[in-house]
This record gives sequence, structure tokens and C-alpha cells, in this order.
Amino acid sequence: MTQSDPKKADKTNEQYFSLKNYLRDLFDISTGTNKAGTIKDIKDGISMKGHNAWILIFSILIASVGLNVSSTAVVIGAMLISPLMGPILGLGMSIAINDVYTLRRSLVNLGTMVAISIITSFLFFSIPLFQEETPEILARTAPDLRDVLIAISGGLALIVAISRRSELTNTIAGVAIATALMPPLCTAGYGLAVRNLHYFGGAFFLFIINSTFIALATFVILKFLNFRPLRHDDSARNSNIARVATFVALMVFIGSIYEFYQLVREKQFQQKAISIINDVKDDGYSLIDMKEDNYSYKNKTITLTVFGQSVDPEDIKRWQQKMDKMGLKETRLIVHQNSDDSELISEVEEIRKAYNTQFELIRTKDEALKALEKQIAYNNIPLKQIADEARINYSHLEGVSFAREFKYNYKTIDTVVVISSVWDKENKDYQEQFDKFKTWVVKRLDYKSIEVKDDTPTTSD
Repeated sequence: MTQSDPKKADKTNEQYFSLKNYLRDLFDISTGTNKAGTIKDIKDGISMKGHNAWILIFSILIASVGLNVSSTAVVIGAMLISPLMGPILGLGMSIAINDVYTLRRSLVNLGTMVAISIITSFLFFSIPLFQEETPEILARTAPDLRDVLIAISGGLALIVAISRRSELTNTIAGVAIATALMPPLCTAGYGLAVRNLHYFGGAFFLFIINSTFIALATFVILKFLNFRPLRHDDSARNSNIARVATFVALMVFIGSIYEFYQLVREKQFQQKAISIINDVKDDGYSLIDMKEDNYSYKNKTITLTVFGQSVDPEDIKRWQQKMDKMGLKETRLIVHQNSDDSELISEVEEIRKAYNTQFELIRTKDEALKALEKQIAYNNIPLKQIADEARINYSHLEGVSFAREFKYNYKTIDTVVVISSVWDKENKDYQEQFDKFKTWVVKRLDYKSIEVKDDTPTTSD
């Protein structure tokens, strides 16, 4: 039985521990953590008064303009100066270290921040000129999983950066958190300005989700970094602080998980509904495409508006069975169809007739244009050019003349181009040259009616 090489085993163990140490150093966030400085920075940034309040107002105005003109660059510019991160971080930190005073202070300043932001955007969007619904605004009225991921990523990046005590990383992380908070607050103000509670509710709901996940990310990272909870001499007070902190953290966590679960279910419902709609189209039915209006997660319905042929009841039954297999048993399939297509057929026929009329008119004008072009070319005989070319090719040619003759045979009148030529009769082969000249002229001019004559005078004996 062979024994393993001790040197080889030691080398393998060395490589394993080397890789393990490398990965640990690569993803380690505990080294370099400034706990006292982190707590001080977060507490200093909670207050929403004085210059912070004015900076918030101006940044909200800039972001509102960016949403109004659908300019992502302008919205990002507003995020660079926004002081939104302070109260949110204060919430997460106060829960992590059992600091009730900071928790109360954070809640008060968070409410102040929300009020200032919504009032500012409300006043801006109250101007009728700025009440247009833009894609940037509508994107904030219906949160989905991507917004949750942005909030979690922004919150994690923010608290990890702030714990390093670096102004540069703090600024970058501040932009990350402002990305999740500023546009929803501006959109909420827009919803109030245009009296659309659906827009206001959707945008404010998005803000709540973002704030919750950012605060939760702060709580988790500070706990992971072993930030020491506050201790008081009064054991009863310590117990109360611990209970309050635990209760708030638990409520935040449960609420976040519930909202996340609801968002996942709604997204799954949308994907399944779109799959059913695509199956209907694949079966050859024409639908009036209303996009998101075709399905409703809230009402648990999928609505199909079919035009053209009538829907086979067997197809409806098959679609319903597929919905049951996909987990949509509680969803109603509503099919609207118009059995009388005479009006639609009449409209299509009118459009077809109008198209044919226009096509015939264009064809007639095209033929007339070609005839005019041909007539212009017929009338413009290049006399000098033809004569010069003929003189070069036929040395015994002494003269050329052009004329038009009108011939009438008591039935039709025809216009004939007549080309007369005069030759040097002293040359013996002039007749052969005339025959070649005649063939050349006919091909050169390419006219329908053309005559080539020999007008060389005859000599008398």
C-alpha cells in the first residue's frame, strides 16, 4: 500500500489556506471600521434644518425638473447634492444600538424631510405647464422587484462606505441612497398636484419600501460589525430599550418581507397573464392590445378583447385549463368579442377603395409624366451634335437637314421626323455610306417614326 507524500500534502494545505485567506481579505469589511466615527457621522447628518433644509429644497426642485423633462442626467445631478440619507441611517443605527433618543430624533427629521420634499414638488407641479405625464414620472408609480434591489444595494453600499469614515465614499454612497428616495418623493408631490391619488399612493409606497430596506440594511451591517448597544444604569430602562428596538426591527423586517412577497406574487401573475395572452394570439385570434389593462392582479382577472372571428368555446376552456395548471385558479378569464363584424368589414372596404383610387391616380399621373418626358425628348432633336458625329463617321457627307412632316391617311394623323442628307457624288461608294448613315441615324435617335432621305442633286447629261 502506497503512502502519500508529506511534502505534497503540506503544499496542498498551504494553497488551500492561502486561497481562503485571500478570499477572506477580499470580502472583509470589519477591518478599518471606525465605530465611534460612524455613529458620530450618522448622528450629525440626521438634523434636517438650516442649510440642509435649503439644500433639500433645491435638490427636490432640480429632480422635479428632471422628471418633468424625462432627463436622467438632471435627476442624477440633483442626487449629488441631496441630504436625504441622514434620517434613514439614523433609524437603522438607533435600532441596532438600542438608542431610543436617536430613534425619536430620526423619525421627527424623517417626517420633516418627507414634508419638505412633497410640498416643494407639489408647488412645482401645481404649475399647469409642468403637469405632463412623462415616462420618468410614470416609472415611479408602480414599484417592482428592481426597486427593492436598488434600495437594498444602495443601503448596503451606504452603510459599508460610511463605516470607513471617508468623505469620498460617503458622497458616492449618498448618491446611491438618493437614487432610491428622491424620485418617489417628487412623484408623490406630482400625484397631489394633479389630484391623482393612484400616482401619489404608488410613489409614496415606493418611498416606504425604499426607506424600509435602506434602514434594514443599515441595521444588519451594524449588527454584523458588532456595534455595541447602549447600556444604562437603569436595568428596567435597558429592557424597555431592548424591547422597543427589537419590536421596531421585527416590524420593519416583517413589513419588508411581506411587501417583497407581494411584489414577487404580482410579478409572477403578470408573467403568467402575458403567457396566456400570447397563447391566444398564437391560436390565430386578433386582440386589441391594451398591454397592462389586459390583466389585473388586484381584481384577479385576465381580459381578452377579440375582434374578427368568433372565439371557439373549446379554446376558452383550454385557456382556462392552462390557467389552472399555472396556479391561476382564482383568476377569471373574461373574453369580449363582437359577433357582428359588418361595421369593421365596411370600414376596411372603404379604406381599400380609397387606397385603390389613390393608386390608380398615381399610376395615371406617372404614365402622363413619362409621355411628357418622351415628348420633350422628341421635340429636342440635337441637330448640331448629330451633324458633327455624322461628319466624323462619314467623310463624304456634305450636309444634313431635319424637318417634321404631318401625314394624313384619312384615318389618323402621324408626325414623322425627316432627315435629309447631301453627299459627294464624285465618290463611288457614297451610296454604301448613305445606307450605313441611315441605319446609324435610326438607332441614334430611337424615334418611332423617322425617315432618312438622300437629297443629293442629280447631274444632267
